[in-house]
Amino acid sequence: MDGPTSTEPIVEDPCISEHPPPAKIVGGGGVETQTVHNKTPEELVAKAIAPVKREYLRPPPQRHHSDGNRAVTGVQNDDAAEAKSNPLLKEKKSKRQLKRERLQEQKSPLNLCPVVAKTGKVSACSYSDKCRFNHDVDAFNAQKPADIEGTCPFLDNEGPCPYGLACRFAGTHKDDLPVETLNSRRQCSELNVLSKETQKLLWKNKLKFTKAHATLKHLGITRHGINDKFSNQEEDDQIDTNGSSTTDNNEAPAYANIKLESSLLVTGEEGLDDAAVIEDDRPQKKAKSSINETPTFIDVNNASNIQEKVLQKSHDGDASVGTAVMLSAATNIQETNLQRSQDRVTSAATVDHPAAETDKSLKVHPREKKLIDFKEKLYLAPLTTVGNLPFRRVCKVLGADVTCGEMAMCTNLLQGQASEWALLRRHSSEEFFGVQICGSYPDTVARTVELIEQECSVDFIDINMGCPIDIVVSKGGGSSLLTKPMRMKSVIAGATATVDTPITIKVRTGYFEGKNRIHSLIADIRNCGATAVTIHGRSRQQRYSKLADWGYIYQCAKTAPKSLQVLGNGDVFSYVDWNKHKNDCPELSTCMIARGALIKPWIFTEIKEQRHWDISSGERLDILKDYVRFGLQHWGSDSKGVETTRHFLLEWLSYTCRYIPVGLLDVIPQRINWRSPAYYGRDDLETLMASDSAADWIRISELLLGKVPEGFSFAPKHKSNAYDTAENG
Repeated sequence: MDGPTSTEPIVEDPCISEHPPPAKIVGGGGVETQTVHNKTPEELVAKAIAPVKREYLRPPPQRHHSDGNRAVTGVQNDDAAEAKSNPLLKEKKSKRQLKRERLQEQKSPLNLCPVVAKTGKVSACSYSDKCRFNHDVDAFNAQKPADIEGTCPFLDNEGPCPYGLACRFAGTHKDDLPVETLNSRRQCSELNVLSKETQKLLWKNKLKFTKAHATLKHLGITRHGINDKFSNQEEDDQIDTNGSSTTDNNEAPAYANIKLESSLLVTGEEGLDDAAVIEDDRPQKKAKSSINETPTFIDVNNASNIQEKVLQKSHDGDASVGTAVMLSAATNIQETNLQRSQDRVTSAATVDHPAAETDKSLKVHPREKKLIDFKEKLYLAPLTTVGNLPFRRVCKVLGADVTCGEMAMCTNLLQGQASEWALLRRHSSEEFFGVQICGSYPDTVARTVELIEQECSVDFIDINMGCPIDIVVSKGGGSSLLTKPMRMKSVIAGATATVDTPITIKVRTGYFEGKNRIHSLIADIRNCGATAVTIHGRSRQQRYSKLADWGYIYQCAKTAPKSLQVLGNGDVFSYVDWNKHKNDCPELSTCMIARGALIKPWIFTEIKEQRHWDISSGERLDILKDYVRFGLQHWGSDSKGVETTRHFLLEWLSYTCRYIPVGLLDVIPQRINWRSPAYYGRDDLETLMASDSAADWIRISELLLGKVPEGFSFAPKHKSNAYDTAENG
């Protein structure tokens, strides 16, 4: 992987401009070529247009739809394009119809029994005729698609391919391997697989969370469905017109406030789903009134005096309905105070009665937990959809030090959803690995982190408090927590006190644009026990528009406690950006890299080697080949695994097309917000990789995974060419 190391643009012979590629290759951006020709490089940069050398420029391609519904082109408006290709809305199928289709698919000759496919023997299936899969090997071979060129991704492993006859590379299999080692390689290379026993307990809501229960009880955090209106009013009042808390500067440490806020934790109707995992036998604390700021205490003796006075009035003949009410109230006060006294004795005796610890002196304080060091490490951000295990393996090969799984929702994990637990998978090559979760309430998050610590091998757990997605914010998670500082602090405190695994936090600058507030909360984040905080330099309202506010990130890093590691995030796209942020603010531990890694994953190599890598199209294709190989090992080498790998490859290609080779630019390095004009590459493959057409992405996938199935179509989930992102917060 050699490339030019100088910072001067490299001019190579633009042979492609003299001999344009075939007309079928359409690509480039939507910037008018005439506008680019009439501007100097400096003027183009000022307008956020990439200054591509004039000899490589070409007219914008004519948008058209390919034959049939094979692909959706014109990525600038994918939804509109898809609607045109499918003008009639499909009728929603009933559950009975869906079930019928599933049964028909299971009995299809292509749906071969996995056991029969692995062994090649019909007698190997223990279910025999009762098996729901097909056992006709001859019918399967007759309808199986042709093998893909290349070798089986499991060929280098010890043991046979786990997909046997169903593998799309079956022609390269070895026949003299024992069957006993079918899944051994995959089991040792991928970690964090949820056991079936635990999953069944989660399905039946019978799993006990002993540590989380003891921690929440000790901190005074109650079930999250109590007194919603009081908590909302209280927390909303804390936000002033500048977007910061009015009491943050003189606020007591978080642990002093948790108990006051515990009975006022918020939920609405959506909280009922989260509460499904809470033990029914857990005692509920009585709601405290938020009206009286100075509580009035009545001891038992006073209550007795009230009762005596009421009885005296009753004997004098002055008793009435109001007198009866007073008598009842006095009796209740006496009983309540007696109960409180008993509760204090009981809680004092059992405050640290938890799972595995019996001695309070052995309880680890959150600020004394094992620390992790992010200093100077290259951190790949958790990324939705495209930040999967195969992509993280590619980034590890190219130099990433820290990797983190895709964001997983706490409620889905607690329900035992297999698709959500798949996001926590870890490859053995990921030496420094964490998972990211998103939850709305302290009890939900506390149970989730306890479950993850028991079932998974992770170095840290990151709690997302910056996700701007509407469906997450509407349920009280993600960046919604930025508007509720009390609940935010109790979420952190509950999680850090439950597990020994270090807890990190991901936030944005604030909820509303121009109303930053993290600087007023950063000390409390550390007091609650968090090890590190990553600040994305945009507000929730900004989403991904405008550039990240690194000046505010620097301010937060300089005011943060020394024991709290502060990481910056936003628009890092070259080693120049990395160096600038590190030099401008030495207090920063490191920078998290998100979109920069999606567009050019070799950014980690550039930072480590301190150079602009003018990577060739052949080297980029080799990276895609590695991704495909890792994807087939992860999702499978049968037809389903091949198409799953193709889908995620196409999602990634919707980002990589934004990369402009170093040798084609008048000004380097490329900035992440630059719009690209239409241009020719230095060879046909480079031109194809520069296309923002979904049809051309499919052509690239066919180079690696063979022809697409009949009727195949694709529209990217993330509109990357609109400078959106898959980053979680």
